[in-house]
Amino acid sequence: MMRPNTPSCLIGAFRSLRLSHTPATRPCIIPNTSIAPRTIQSPQNVRFFSATAFMAGNWLEPSLDRKKKMMKGRPRVATGGSTKGTTVVWGDYGIRMTDHHRRISAKQLKVAEDTIKQRLRGQKYRLYKRVCCNVGVFVSGNEMRMGKGKGSFDHWAARVAVNQIVLELRGMIHEQVVRDAFRLAGNKLPGQWEFVKKGEPPVVGITKLDGITLEDLKRPRRKVLAESLEPITPQASETQRTPLDLP
Repeated sequence: MMRPNTPSCLIGAFRSLRLSHTPATRPCIIPNTSIAPRTIQSPQNVRFFSATAFMAGNWLEPSLDRKKKMMKGRPRVATGGSTKGTTVVWGDYGIRMTDHHRRISAKQLKVAEDTIKQRLRGQKYRLYKRVCCNVGVFVSGNEMRMGKGKGSFDHWAARVAVNQIVLELRGMIHEQVVRDAFRLAGNKLPGQWEFVKKGEPPVVGITKLDGITLEDLKRPRRKVLAESLEPITPQASETQRTPLDLP
């Protein structure tokens, strides 16, 4: 019971209070079936910047177990007429190996990348890597006899096929400046390298498809018309030669 001297405004505030029952469970929200769910399709047939297999990590050191032994292997040889990795795809200029397939270490590729960055310092460009160092190289100690095991991990390397693009570049840079940067990078890498531009013909093995199609290379021999063939007539036998043992 409130006191008679309590202000009337306070009494009215207490009377306006109501206690409502709060349900213990949340109300069920039924989704509207008239609205179709929005699905996001993942891109298909996405090709990475590298022509070799990508094993997470970065392009110089993948996220692979170093204790797992790997076979030496051989670089890819395009015997079926493949032109994969021989043309510039994402950039405007590229550097391509021309002499022979080999295995390039991650340290050599890093030195070539740093050389390009040093030459193009302050320029606006983007450098694309077309290879990935996903091959582990294991080396045993000096004067080690045969049968003592494969050895311990030494470094990462990449198998580079002949006429394969290793680095590509695109940016607001003059062509002669890019040529000079790739020339310096080629001097740091093993083998012989050439400067290529986007739109140049691909290469099958060591043959450039410049004026010749892939079907012409796959054709076993040229078709010769039967009318153009002439029979070979037997020539008259020459005079008999005197044996060397006779006087």
